Amino acid sequence: MTNLHRHAPLRVALVGLGTVGGGVIRLLQTNADLIARRAGCPIQVVAISARDRNKDRGVDLTPYEWVDDMTTLATREDIDVVVELIGGADGPALTLARQCLSVGKPFVTANKAMLAHHGLDLAALAEKAGVALKYEAAVAGGIPVIKGMREGAAANEISRVYGILNGTCNYILTTMEKEGRGFGEVLKEAQELGYAEADPSFDIDGIDAAHKLTILAGLAFGTELDFDNVAITGIRHVIAADIAEAAALGYRIRLVGMAENGPEGLFQRVHPMLVPLDHPLAHVDGSLNAVVAEGNFVGRLFFQGRGAGDGPTASAVVADLIDVARDEYGDALAMPVAALAQQHPADAGARVGRAYLRFKVQDRPGVLAEIAAATRDAGVSIESMIQRGANQADGVLVAIVTHAGEERCVLNTLERLAGSDSLLQTPMVMHILD
Repeated sequence: MTNLHRHAPLRVALVGLGTVGGGVIRLLQTNADLIARRAGCPIQVVAISARDRNKDRGVDLTPYEWVDDMTTLATREDIDVVVELIGGADGPALTLARQCLSVGKPFVTANKAMLAHHGLDLAALAEKAGVALKYEAAVAGGIPVIKGMREGAAANEISRVYGILNGTCNYILTTMEKEGRGFGEVLKEAQELGYAEADPSFDIDGIDAAHKLTILAGLAFGTELDFDNVAITGIRHVIAADIAEAAALGYRIRLVGMAENGPEGLFQRVHPMLVPLDHPLAHVDGSLNAVVAEGNFVGRLFFQGRGAGDGPTASAVVADLIDVARDEYGDALAMPVAALAQQHPADAGARVGRAYLRFKVQDRPGVLAEIAAATRDAGVSIESMIQRGANQADGVLVAIVTHAGEERCVLNTLERLAGSDSLLQTPMVMHILD
C-alpha cells in the first residue's frame, strides 16, 4: 500500500555507529529536504545505540538520544523503525531483529550474514506482523539490486544470477592483474588502505560473497535460502602466474558468486573464475561490485556500482527508510514464505564446462606424462597445456585448459594425482565462465 498523505516524521532508531552508521546520519542531514519530499515526510534519527559511547565517529551525535540497552527500542512507541548496522549472523543483531518484527516494528538491516542464516525465519515474522523487513544494503552496497530483482524483474523466470560480490577480493585481483604483484603483498596494501580488514578471512575466503549469493538466489528463484549448500572457494591461493596465464589466454580472474536453478536442482558456488575479456564482468575493476541476472523475457540485466563504503551503503539504507515512510513494501523474499520452493542441491559434478588447472611440479622427466595420463584416465580432454620453469629450484608451473566436460572428471583427475611426489603443492582449479 502507499500512503501519499503522511506528514509526521518517520522516527528512526539507529543501532551501530560504524562507517555505515555515520554515513546514514550524514546522508539524512545533507539531503534532508530532498528525502522528505520523496518520502512524503521528514526522516529523523531520534535514538542511537552502539557499544562505545565515547568513540569519535566524525559526526555530531549530540542531537540524538543515546540508548545503552538497544533491546528497549523494539517496544518504544516513539520509534517507528529500527535500523540495524552492527552485523553478525547471531547474537545481539538477531535478537533485536526478532524483537522488532515480533511486535510489529519495521526493521531495516545491512546484515547479510544474519539474512543468509536466518532470513527465512525473519521473513516469516515480518509477514505475520504485516511489517517491512528491508535489506537493500545487505547485498552490493549502493547498487539497487535487491529492489531490481524483487520488483523490476518480478515478472521474469530467472535462470541464473551471478556476479562480483566482494569489493576486497576484486580490488586484490585487479591490482595483481595491473601491477603483476603477488597476493600477499597486495593484501597487505589493501589492509593499509582500509580495503581489507585486519583479519581478512571473511572476505578472501569467500564467506561474505556466499552470504550475498544466498540472498540473491532466494530472491531470483523463489527458493528457500540455503547457505549451507553454497560451495565456497576464496582467492588466497591465486598467484601472480595464474593472473598472467589467464591474460595470455584472453581472460581475467574474478571471484564470482553464481547460482542457477533448474530441474537438476539449485546450484550455488563462490569460486575464482576465468572471465572472457568480452564479458562485462571482466571490466569490473577495483572495489566495484556487479550482478548479472538472466530472465526469460527481460534477457540479461547488469547492475554495477560501488559495493561497500559509507556513502553507497548508507544510500541503500536510506532508500529502504523512504520505502518504509511511504508504506511501500512487499514480502521480504518477494513472495510469501509458504510459496518459496524447497529445492534440492544440484550435483555440481554433472555440470559441463571448461576449466583451468595449475600444477606446481618437480622439474624432472615424466611429470607431464603423469599429468596427461591422469587427465586421460579421468576422461578430461586437454585443450592446451603450458609449462613454465624459470626457477627450477622451486619447481615448474604447468597450466592446463580443458575442453568442455563434466566437472566430476576434473575432480577425478586431482584424485588420481593426490599423493604424487611430482606435485609440490595442491593444484589450483578455476572454472571458465562461458
